[in-house]
Amino acid sequence: MANILVTGGAGYVGSACCSELLAAHSVTVVDNLSTGFRRNVSSGAKFVQADIGDRTAMESLLRSHQFDVVFHFAAKALVAESAANPGMYFQENVASGIVLLEALRGANIKRFIFSSSAAVYGTPTRVPILEDDPKKPVNPYGETKLIFENILQWYAQCYGWSVVAFRYFNAAGATPDLGEQHDPETHLIPLVLQAVAGEREFVSIYGTDYETPDGTCIRDYVHVLDIARAHISALSKLGPPGMRSYNIGTGTAYSVRQVCDSVEKVVGRPVPVRLASRRPGDPGILHADPRRIKEELGWVPLDSSLQGIISSAWQWRQRHPSRPATVST
Repeated sequence: MANILVTGGAGYVGSACCSELLAAHSVTVVDNLSTGFRRNVSSGAKFVQADIGDRTAMESLLRSHQFDVVFHFAAKALVAESAANPGMYFQENVASGIVLLEALRGANIKRFIFSSSAAVYGTPTRVPILEDDPKKPVNPYGETKLIFENILQWYAQCYGWSVVAFRYFNAAGATPDLGEQHDPETHLIPLVLQAVAGEREFVSIYGTDYETPDGTCIRDYVHVLDIARAHISALSKLGPPGMRSYNIGTGTAYSVRQVCDSVEKVVGRPVPVRLASRRPGDPGILHADPRRIKEELGWVPLDSSLQGIISSAWQWRQRHPSRPATVST
């Protein structure tokens, strides 16, 4: 059993990972609750409300607990918000992250699992995307994730840390107790479910003239539980000093129209849509080649069929309806 510190463990992916970790490990969650929810933290986990950028709070926490490894999920993660306020993103995702790293270094903790993003790739030069493909972020959010990956590479090289970074594409789906709760909501599947539930007037389809079979964007969707299992599988990889990065994807991708069609089949209602022009920076096709994570970590996606993802998210939404909206994004 490992004693694990999870930053951002009250958020969507972090809370799902904590829930899975508790089956075999001791978990302490640190979260400032700026975007996460206290109710997401499993009862078996210890909870500390603090900001990772608060050096005094982090050092106090690390003095009172003996942690074996850190899972780092805490971050700002809205692309549009990052473009509107890049300074906040560099402060929260990079500067505060360095405060955390230095506090960990002072406590001699050298095992670190980082929740990164496919946003580090930007517009890909090919698909499916391999881990060693060029990284050219097209928004501040992606840039902050890439900067922090580079920082971790140097910590691994200079301080002898063992680091794993996961770049996942579209986290989706829900457990019976945990689902997506963003304000504002920007992810496709919850937006479509809100529209079909009458919680918003419509969902926008941005671009119907891409070079894809039906003209709409194609993306890779991974169930949040499979993402959690990927992070847990990395515990066995944290051995000698060094850093390794992995894509989390299924190797199969779906178009916006396919997602809408699947929602209609699951829910049994039509999805109200509105066609809109392309958004700047949206590539037509974006999905992962998951060979490395499957070969090196033995990871297999168990819950990531599109219908399974949508069914789990719909069941969760029926138990936790969001407040009504009047427009879509």
